[in-house]
Amino acid sequence: MAITASMVAELRAKTDAPMMECKKALTEAEGNMEKAEEILRVKLGSKAGKAASRITAEGVVSSHISGNVGSLVEINCETDFVTKNDAFLSLASQVAQLVATHNPADLAALAALPLSMEGFGPTVEDVRKGLIGKIGENMSIRRFKRYADGGKLVSYLHGTRIGVVVEFEGDDVAAKDVAMHIAAMKPVSLSSAEVPAELVERERSVAQAKAAESGKPADIVAKMIDGSVQKYLKEVSLLNQTFVKNDKQTVEQMLKSVGTTVKGFTMFVVGEGIEKKVDDFAAEVAAQVAAAQGG
Repeated sequence: MAITASMVAELRAKTDAPMMECKKALTEAEGNMEKAEEILRVKLGSKAGKAASRITAEGVVSSHISGNVGSLVEINCETDFVTKNDAFLSLASQVAQLVATHNPADLAALAALPLSMEGFGPTVEDVRKGLIGKIGENMSIRRFKRYADGGKLVSYLHGTRIGVVVEFEGDDVAAKDVAMHIAAMKPVSLSSAEVPAELVERERSVAQAKAAESGKPADIVAKMIDGSVQKYLKEVSLLNQTFVKNDKQTVEQMLKSVGTTVKGFTMFVVGEGIEKKVDDFAAEVAAQVAAAQGG
Protein backbone atom coordinates (compact mmCIF):
# COMPACT_ATOMS: atom_id res chain seq x y z
CA MET A 1 0.00 0.00 0.00
CA ALA A 2 1.31 3.47 -0.92
CA ILE A 3 2.08 5.65 2.12
CA THR A 4 0.77 9.14 1.35
CA ALA A 5 1.93 12.44 2.81
CA SER A 6 -1.49 12.96 4.41
CA MET A 7 -1.20 9.59 6.22
CA VAL A 8 2.21 10.59 7.58
CA ALA A 9 0.82 13.99 8.63
CA GLU A 10 -2.13 12.33 10.41
CA LEU A 11 0.15 9.95 12.35
CA ARG A 12 2.47 12.84 13.24
CA ALA A 13 -0.48 14.89 14.55
CA LYS A 14 -1.57 11.93 16.69
CA THR A 15 1.83 11.05 18.10
CA ASP A 16 4.19 14.07 17.90
CA ALA A 17 6.76 11.64 16.47
CA PRO A 18 9.33 12.86 13.89
CA MET A 19 8.15 12.76 10.27
CA MET A 20 10.62 10.07 9.14
CA GLU A 21 9.74 7.85 12.12
CA CYS A 22 6.06 8.17 11.16
CA LYS A 23 6.81 7.17 7.58
CA LYS A 24 8.88 4.17 8.70
CA ALA A 25 6.15 3.04 11.12
CA LEU A 26 3.43 3.32 8.46
CA THR A 27 5.56 1.40 5.97
CA GLU A 28 6.18 -1.35 8.54
CA ALA A 29 2.46 -1.42 9.41
CA GLU A 30 1.51 -1.53 5.72
CA GLY A 31 -0.61 1.59 6.10
CA ASN A 32 -2.53 0.44 9.19
CA MET A 33 -2.79 3.60 11.35
CA GLU A 34 -3.46 1.81 14.69
CA LYS A 35 -0.61 -0.63 14.13
CA ALA A 36 1.72 2.25 13.21
CA GLU A 37 0.81 4.03 16.46
CA GLU A 38 1.72 0.89 18.42
CA ILE A 39 5.06 0.59 16.58
CA LEU A 40 5.85 4.20 17.51
CA ARG A 41 4.87 3.59 21.13
CA VAL A 42 7.34 0.71 21.25
CA LYS A 43 10.09 2.87 19.72
CA LEU A 44 9.37 6.16 21.45
CA GLY A 45 7.73 5.10 24.70
CA SER A 46 4.52 6.58 26.08
CA LYS A 47 5.07 10.00 24.48
CA ALA A 48 3.38 8.75 21.32
CA GLY A 49 0.44 7.31 23.23
CA LYS A 50 -0.32 10.56 25.05
CA ALA A 51 -0.67 12.64 21.91
CA ALA A 52 -2.73 9.89 20.26
CA SER A 53 -5.59 10.78 22.58
CA ARG A 54 -6.02 14.26 21.10
CA ILE A 55 -9.61 14.91 20.17
CA THR A 56 -10.61 16.91 17.11
CA ALA A 57 -14.39 16.77 16.59
CA GLU A 58 -16.45 19.64 18.02
CA GLY A 59 -19.52 19.72 20.25
CA VAL A 60 -20.62 19.96 23.88
CA VAL A 61 -21.35 17.70 26.83
CA SER A 62 -24.34 18.52 29.01
CA SER A 63 -25.69 17.03 32.24
CA HIS A 64 -28.96 17.05 34.18
CA ILE A 65 -29.47 15.75 37.73
CA SER A 66 -32.73 15.78 39.63
CA GLY A 67 -32.57 13.88 42.93
CA ASN A 68 -31.37 10.34 42.23
CA VAL A 69 -32.02 10.54 38.48
CA GLY A 70 -29.42 12.01 36.17
CA SER A 71 -28.00 12.06 32.66
CA LEU A 72 -24.99 12.93 30.57
CA VAL A 73 -25.24 13.66 26.82
CA GLU A 74 -22.87 14.57 24.01
CA ILE A 75 -24.05 16.59 21.01
CA ASN A 76 -21.66 17.18 18.12
CA CYS A 77 -21.33 19.92 15.53
CA GLU A 78 -18.81 20.86 12.86
CA THR A 79 -17.02 23.92 14.26
CA ASP A 80 -16.03 25.35 17.62
CA PHE A 81 -17.96 28.51 16.71
CA VAL A 82 -21.31 26.70 16.99
CA THR A 83 -20.46 25.29 20.44
CA LYS A 84 -20.95 28.84 21.77
CA ASN A 85 -24.32 29.34 20.02
CA ASP A 86 -27.14 29.85 22.57
CA ALA A 87 -29.64 27.72 20.63
CA PHE A 88 -27.16 24.84 20.32
CA LEU A 89 -26.34 25.01 24.05
CA SER A 90 -30.05 25.15 24.88
CA LEU A 91 -30.66 22.05 22.74
CA ALA A 92 -27.93 20.17 24.65
CA SER A 93 -29.36 21.22 28.02
CA GLN A 94 -32.95 20.27 27.09
CA VAL A 95 -31.89 16.92 25.61
CA ALA A 96 -30.05 16.09 28.86
CA GLN A 97 -33.24 16.88 30.79
CA LEU A 98 -35.36 14.74 28.42
CA VAL A 99 -33.01 11.75 28.83
CA ALA A 100 -33.28 11.99 32.62
CA THR A 101 -37.06 12.44 32.58
CA HIS A 102 -38.17 10.04 29.83
CA ASN A 103 -35.57 7.23 29.89
CA PRO A 104 -35.31 6.71 26.08
CA ALA A 105 -34.10 3.23 25.08
CA ASP A 106 -31.72 4.50 22.40
CA LEU A 107 -30.89 7.47 20.16
CA ALA A 108 -33.90 6.82 17.88
CA ALA A 109 -36.26 6.89 20.87
CA LEU A 110 -34.59 10.09 22.09
CA ALA A 111 -35.03 11.72 18.66
CA ALA A 112 -38.78 11.01 18.83
CA LEU A 113 -39.30 12.65 22.26
CA PRO A 114 -41.40 15.86 22.40
CA LEU A 115 -39.48 19.14 22.18
CA SER A 116 -40.26 22.59 20.84
CA MET A 117 -37.78 25.47 20.73
CA GLU A 118 -36.72 28.29 18.40
CA GLY A 119 -39.99 27.80 16.52
CA PHE A 120 -39.15 24.20 15.66
CA GLY A 121 -40.80 20.97 16.86
CA PRO A 122 -42.72 18.95 17.91
CA THR A 123 -39.88 16.39 18.41
CA VAL A 124 -36.17 16.46 19.23
CA GLU A 125 -35.44 15.37 15.65
CA ASP A 126 -37.55 18.23 14.22
CA VAL A 127 -35.68 20.74 16.41
CA ARG A 128 -32.33 19.27 15.36
CA LYS A 129 -33.21 19.54 11.66
CA GLY A 130 -34.60 23.05 12.16
CA LEU A 131 -31.41 24.25 13.87
CA ILE A 132 -29.27 22.70 11.13
CA GLY A 133 -31.18 24.86 8.63
CA LYS A 134 -31.03 27.97 10.81
CA ILE A 135 -27.38 27.75 11.91
CA GLY A 136 -26.15 26.23 8.65
CA GLU A 137 -24.11 23.46 10.19
CA ASN A 138 -24.69 19.76 10.70
CA MET A 139 -25.23 18.60 14.29
CA SER A 140 -25.96 15.21 15.81
CA ILE A 141 -26.82 13.71 19.18
CA ARG A 142 -24.02 11.20 19.62
CA ARG A 143 -24.53 9.37 22.92
CA PHE A 144 -26.11 9.53 26.34
CA LYS A 145 -26.00 7.79 29.72
CA ARG A 146 -28.82 7.77 32.28
CA TYR A 147 -28.63 6.96 35.99
CA ALA A 148 -31.70 6.00 38.03
CA ASP A 149 -30.63 3.15 40.33
CA GLY A 150 -31.22 5.03 43.55
CA GLY A 151 -27.62 6.01 44.27
CA LYS A 152 -26.62 9.61 44.97
CA LEU A 153 -25.39 11.49 41.89
CA VAL A 154 -22.99 14.33 41.27
CA SER A 155 -21.84 15.86 37.98
CA TYR A 156 -18.86 17.92 36.94
CA LEU A 157 -18.47 19.73 33.63
CA HIS A 158 -15.02 20.99 32.64
CA GLY A 159 -16.13 23.77 30.32
CA THR A 160 -18.41 22.11 27.77
CA ARG A 161 -15.89 19.57 26.42
CA ILE A 162 -15.56 17.11 29.32
CA GLY A 163 -18.49 15.89 31.41
CA VAL A 164 -18.55 13.43 34.31
CA VAL A 165 -21.37 11.87 36.34
CA VAL A 166 -20.48 9.89 39.48
CA GLU A 167 -22.88 7.53 41.28
CA PHE A 168 -21.95 7.19 44.96
CA GLU A 169 -22.93 6.70 48.58
CA GLY A 170 -21.52 8.94 51.28
CA ASP A 171 -19.91 12.37 51.31
CA ASP A 172 -21.01 14.89 48.66
CA VAL A 173 -17.77 16.89 48.74
CA ALA A 174 -15.62 13.78 48.27
CA ALA A 175 -17.80 12.66 45.35
CA LYS A 176 -17.47 16.07 43.66
CA ASP A 177 -13.69 15.88 44.14
CA VAL A 178 -13.70 12.45 42.50
CA ALA A 179 -15.72 13.79 39.54
CA MET A 180 -13.12 16.54 39.06
CA HIS A 181 -10.32 13.96 39.44
CA ILE A 182 -11.91 11.82 36.69
CA ALA A 183 -12.07 14.81 34.32
CA ALA A 184 -8.38 15.49 34.95
CA MET A 185 -6.96 11.93 35.01
CA LYS A 186 -9.41 10.21 32.62
CA PRO A 187 -9.56 6.68 34.09
CA VAL A 188 -11.09 4.05 31.80
CA SER A 189 -12.74 2.02 34.58
CA LEU A 190 -13.59 1.98 38.27
CA SER A 191 -11.21 -0.87 39.23
CA SER A 192 -8.34 -2.63 37.47
CA ALA A 193 -10.52 -5.75 37.08
CA GLU A 194 -12.94 -3.74 34.91
CA VAL A 195 -10.41 -2.38 32.41
CA PRO A 196 -11.67 -3.56 28.95
CA ALA A 197 -9.87 -6.70 27.78
CA GLU A 198 -8.91 -5.19 24.39
CA LEU A 199 -7.07 -2.32 26.14
CA VAL A 200 -5.19 -4.78 28.35
CA GLU A 201 -4.25 -6.88 25.30
CA ARG A 202 -3.05 -3.82 23.40
CA GLU A 203 -0.88 -2.80 26.35
CA ARG A 204 0.45 -6.36 26.67
CA SER A 205 1.44 -6.48 22.98
CA VAL A 206 3.31 -3.16 23.29
CA ALA A 207 5.05 -4.44 26.46
CA GLN A 208 5.98 -7.70 24.68
CA ALA A 209 7.54 -5.85 21.78
CA LYS A 210 9.51 -3.57 24.12
CA ALA A 211 10.66 -6.47 26.31
CA ALA A 212 11.69 -8.55 23.30
CA GLU A 213 14.08 -5.76 22.23
CA SER A 214 15.81 -5.89 25.62
CA GLY A 215 17.59 -9.16 24.78
CA LYS A 216 17.08 -10.43 28.34
CA PRO A 217 16.29 -14.09 29.26
CA ALA A 218 12.72 -15.35 28.76
CA ASP A 219 11.85 -15.44 32.48
CA ILE A 220 12.99 -11.82 32.93
CA VAL A 221 11.08 -10.79 29.79
CA ALA A 222 7.90 -12.40 31.18
CA LYS A 223 8.31 -10.45 34.43
CA MET A 224 8.91 -7.21 32.52
CA ILE A 225 5.70 -7.74 30.52
CA ASP A 226 3.62 -8.51 33.63
CA GLY A 227 5.11 -5.52 35.41
CA SER A 228 4.22 -3.19 32.54
CA VAL A 229 0.64 -4.49 32.38
CA GLN A 230 0.15 -4.19 36.16
CA LYS A 231 1.51 -0.63 36.08
CA TYR A 232 -0.89 0.22 33.24
CA LEU A 233 -3.90 -1.24 35.13
CA LYS A 234 -3.10 0.93 38.15
CA GLU A 235 -2.69 4.03 36.01
CA VAL A 236 -6.06 3.72 34.23
CA SER A 237 -8.35 2.44 37.00
CA LEU A 238 -9.95 5.14 39.15
CA LEU A 239 -9.58 3.54 42.59
CA ASN A 240 -5.85 2.85 42.05
CA GLN A 241 -4.99 6.30 40.72
CA THR A 242 -3.15 8.79 42.92
CA PHE A 243 -5.70 11.34 44.09
CA VAL A 244 -5.11 14.70 42.34
CA LYS A 245 -5.65 16.73 45.53
CA ASN A 246 -3.30 14.62 47.67
CA ASP A 247 -0.51 12.61 46.05
CA LYS A 248 0.10 10.71 49.30
CA GLN A 249 -3.04 8.59 48.84
CA THR A 250 -5.00 6.77 46.16
CA VAL A 251 -8.60 7.65 45.29
CA GLU A 252 -9.68 4.47 47.08
CA GLN A 253 -7.83 5.48 50.28
CA MET A 254 -9.31 8.99 50.17
CA LEU A 255 -12.84 7.60 49.78
CA LYS A 256 -12.37 5.12 52.65
CA SER A 257 -11.15 7.89 54.94
CA VAL A 258 -14.47 9.74 54.52
CA GLY A 259 -16.75 6.66 54.42
CA THR A 260 -17.68 7.07 50.76
CA THR A 261 -18.19 4.49 48.00
CA VAL A 262 -18.18 5.19 44.26
CA LYS A 263 -20.55 2.75 42.54
CA GLY A 264 -19.84 3.88 39.00
CA PHE A 265 -19.05 6.81 36.73
CA THR A 266 -19.40 8.00 33.15
CA MET A 267 -17.06 10.42 31.42
CA PHE A 268 -17.70 11.90 27.97
CA VAL A 269 -14.93 13.80 26.18
CA VAL A 270 -16.25 15.67 23.15
CA GLY A 271 -15.37 13.94 19.91
CA GLU A 272 -13.55 11.03 21.58
CA GLY A 273 -12.91 8.40 18.92
CA ILE A 274 -14.41 10.45 16.09
CA GLU A 275 -12.18 10.83 13.05
CA LYS A 276 -12.49 14.45 11.99
CA LYS A 277 -12.33 14.99 8.25
CA VAL A 278 -9.33 17.13 7.38
CA ASP A 279 -9.84 18.80 4.05
CA ASP A 280 -7.05 20.18 1.92
CA PHE A 281 -7.50 23.87 2.71
CA ALA A 282 -5.72 25.11 -0.43
CA ALA A 283 -7.81 22.84 -2.65
CA GLU A 284 -10.97 23.99 -0.89
CA VAL A 285 -10.13 27.68 -1.48
CA ALA A 286 -9.25 26.96 -5.12
CA ALA A 287 -12.58 25.16 -5.58
CA GLN A 288 -14.48 28.10 -4.05
CA VAL A 289 -12.65 30.60 -6.29
CA ALA A 290 -13.38 28.47 -9.36
CA ALA A 291 -17.06 28.19 -8.36
CA ALA A 292 -17.29 31.96 -7.87
CA GLN A 293 -15.69 32.64 -11.26
CA GLY A 294 -17.97 30.10 -12.88
CA GLY A 295 -21.02 31.73 -11.28
